[in-house]
Parts: sequence; C-alpha cells; structure tokens
Amino acid sequence: MDLYEHQARELFAEHGIAVPKAEVAATAKDAGAAARRLGGRVVVKAQVKTGGRGKAGGVKLAADPAAAELTARQILGMDIKGHTVRTVMLAQPVAIEAEFYVSYVLDRAAGTFLAIASAEGGMEIEEVAAVRPEAVARVPVDPAEGVTEEVAARIAAAAGLPDGVVPVLRALWQVVVREDALLVEVNPLVRTTEGLILALDGKVTLDDNALFRQARWGEAESDPGGDPLEAEAAAKGLNYVKLDGEVGIIGNGAGLVMSTLDVVAGCGARPANFLDIGGGASAQVMADGLSVILSDPAVKSVFVNVFGGITACDAVADGIVRALESVTLTRPLVVRLDGNSAARGRAILAERAHPLVQQATTMDGAARQAAALANAG
Repeated sequence: MDLYEHQARELFAEHGIAVPKAEVAATAKDAGAAARRLGGRVVVKAQVKTGGRGKAGGVKLAADPAAAELTARQILGMDIKGHTVRTVMLAQPVAIEAEFYVSYVLDRAAGTFLAIASAEGGMEIEEVAAVRPEAVARVPVDPAEGVTEEVAARIAAAAGLPDGVVPVLRALWQVVVREDALLVEVNPLVRTTEGLILALDGKVTLDDNALFRQARWGEAESDPGGDPLEAEAAAKGLNYVKLDGEVGIIGNGAGLVMSTLDVVAGCGARPANFLDIGGGASAQVMADGLSVILSDPAVKSVFVNVFGGITACDAVADGIVRALESVTLTRPLVVRLDGNSAARGRAILAERAHPLVQQATTMDGAARQAAALANAG
C-alpha cells in the first residue's frame, strides 16, 4: 500500500524527521487560504502515487495566495501517468544548499533490507546510477541489528553524506520498523542555507500483510485515479510499479530488481516497470507478471532476471514454459538464470525453443540483449 506524499511526510514528522510546514487542499479556494496561513509564498504539489510530477507540471512555485489559488486550479484534475490529481499539498519553500537521496527497501532475495543513499539527490536515482554508479551507495541492513549509530554512520560515509544525516537515517529506520514499511524513500533530503536537514519529499510503501496494524491508513489503499496496470497487478498480488520505459523487468528480490533497473539504464534503455516476484516463480505468478507487462504498449522487450536460491531455477524455467501456454508472447523475452539449478533451468527453456525467448548467462549480457531488442523496436 503506497502512501501519498503528505502522508509520508506526516510519518516522518512523527518519527522526528524535520519537514517544512504544509497543508493539503482539495479545492483552489482552500489552496489560497492555506497559502495565506503558510505565509503567502508556497510550493504547490500534486498528490498522486507516481513519480515525474515536476516534469508533468504538477509541482509549481506560487508567489502569493492568489497565485497559489490559480496554480492549484491548474493542477487539480490533471492526469499524471494515469493518476488524476484530486488534492494538492502546499508547502513552505526553503533555501536549499545541498540535496541528498536516502532510502530503505526490502530485499526479499537476500532476506534483508538494503539502504540506498547518494549525495546527488533531487533526480531519479536510476539516472544517477546510470551516469555515476559510484555515486550511489548500497549497504545491506540486518533486520535483527537495525540501523544503529554505527550502521547509520557507515551508510552516510559510503554515500558521502554529511554527519547531520546520520540521525535522519536512524529515524527513517524506525519508520520501516514501526510502520511495517517495505520502502521508505526521501528525495530530496536537503541541507538548507541555515544548516537544517529537511525532508522535502517522501515515498512510503507499507506491507499489505500488516494492514491490521496500520488501520489509520485505510483510506490510502484506494486510489481510483491510479495507473490501471498497477491496479491490475495489485489485484493479482504482484509487487509492480509502472515506470516510463520500454524494457519490462521481472526479478526475484527487490535488491536484484533495482540492480536490474540500473544495469538496463546503463545499457542505453529505460526500464518500463519494477516487478518483484519474491521467492515465488510459479507458472501462475509468471503468467500474471507477463500478462501485466505485455499489457503495457510501451514495452518493446522483457527481461526476466532470476537468481535461484530457495526457489530453484528449474522451477522458474518450468513456470515460464507453463506461462507461455496461457500468455501470448508478442515481444522478445530475454531470460537470465543463475544460482540453484541454473543449468537445468536453461535446458528446460532451450528444450521449449520458443522463437521469441532468448537466454543469457550474465546479467550484463542479458541487459544488453534486452536493451538492443527494445531499441530496435
């Protein structure tokens, strides 16, 4: 269950992370009144559960309450990647000296959490990783140990973040633990010209299995303006996020999938989605995943990247073969299997010999194939 930005910021504030003052409005008139209470000059931000709001015109600066009312009227009702804007958040602007990126994400394949951080925030982390991969730090976090002062300092040092970010890293971990979160992201986390560390934007995904403990966010579960593919995937129990690319991605484990996104971007193509099948790769799961991805007209190729652990690669291959019996494959599929029973899995796919299925033995090689196929149309 994804939260809206203003709800994520509310969680941050509850756990001691500083955020600029803000209010939410559902009408242009209410937006103008909120701007007056906030001091006049505000940032007006569309509240939708997707990225790319700024590029779509959903984030604008308003100089005074009258401008805030006019801007809100322009933003309310907009369609941003299939999401209809029904509310806007008005926040006090701040003077920014530096921008950072920090997040925690569940890595199912590794059975742990992954801290991802960079001293180059303010843009999509995939872009940073593609241009300057050394600027993005990935530090495993043992759930049993958590993020202690020492662990937080290690994450900050790995990413080149200032010492003032260490308390934020510890507080964000408390959001993960106490709120049953699968993903907690702040982009950007900023240092103001006055030396304050503030969270300007936030994304939080809660574990659906813990909704009985997070009942107060029940209203966040329904998003009638959401992306139809995300809604379809959610109905099938898939962990899917729609992105703006042409290479469909399926992987097992959040860490592996995020690495796959980075590698594909580094090969000159854009990922079309994030789809983590976790530890299960049954025929039904693969069929559901392929069905959702192939329903995206922007997808030109599909990359299945699986590292066999508890789930063996031959079981994954069998799931793919069976899925091809129920799903009509209309675009090329590149499969990389590694780990437990990888050789047997590759043999199963080779025996099936589907004309649109290709195999690669390395992640880099498979990513290059998938990117080339997508770029070739």
